[in-house]
Amino acid sequence: MQTKFNNLKNYISQLEKQGLCLAFSGGIDSTVLLYLCQNTNAIAVTLKSSFQTKEEIELTQNLCKIYNIKQKIIEFYPLKNKYLTNNPKDRCYHCKKLMFSELVNFAKENNFKHIIDGTNFDDLGVYRPGLKALKELNIISPLAKFEITKQEIRTFAKLCKIETFNKPSTPCLATRFPYGTQLTEEKLKTVSHGENILKTNGFDNCRLRIHNDIARLEIPHEKFEEFLEKKDILITDLKTLDIKYITLDIEGLRSGSMD
Repeated sequence: MQTKFNNLKNYISQLEKQGLCLAFSGGIDSTVLLYLCQNTNAIAVTLKSSFQTKEEIELTQNLCKIYNIKQKIIEFYPLKNKYLTNNPKDRCYHCKKLMFSELVNFAKENNFKHIIDGTNFDDLGVYRPGLKALKELNIISPLAKFEITKQEIRTFAKLCKIETFNKPSTPCLATRFPYGTQLTEEKLKTVSHGENILKTNGFDNCRLRIHNDIARLEIPHEKFEEFLEKKDILITDLKTLDIKYITLDIEGLRSGSMD
């Protein structure tokens, strides 16, 4: 594993000499790349939109300060795109194409030759329509290039004392709705506030999926007993978001359950 990361660090150093932008979301994958960009002239670029929570954006700002990396935050408005508001099955492709086009324009205007992102080797084997957009825009995914897996990333991050090494994945809020659902700011805020309620009560790794007037909660199986102990206060708080029905998904937390 160490050889992979040594090769990765050398590769980033080569790219940085020609100007390097890091698409930085604050997830552990791009955070490891941020860590490896220390002592370089690379810049971290974060796309801010209604598809992310304000806490996620604040996390990116804190991490850039910790590792002394310059950051550029670019406002992105996905709900102005009528195709994206319909939440089609290939939403991720079109969203990534629009987002990274903004990043490409920024890089060109500021003479950064290369753009890298946090796609890892495991991502290549699952449903990720956004990967097509990255390829079309010549975005480099160095973690995937060096066949570095998610577990290797977390292990490396722990060894390097990156405080978010065990941070749960936080996919965009649009993934909480079935394909074909009309997306609105209000619906996205309901998910954001609802998941914040769950996290505040000890369920850091969770998803609140919305099916019309039903909220389907996904948490790890080992947290079920704790959930039932706290269900009264959780139900009370979640009902303030005008959610009519609240269900606990007995299949537990799983990535891409809407796919």
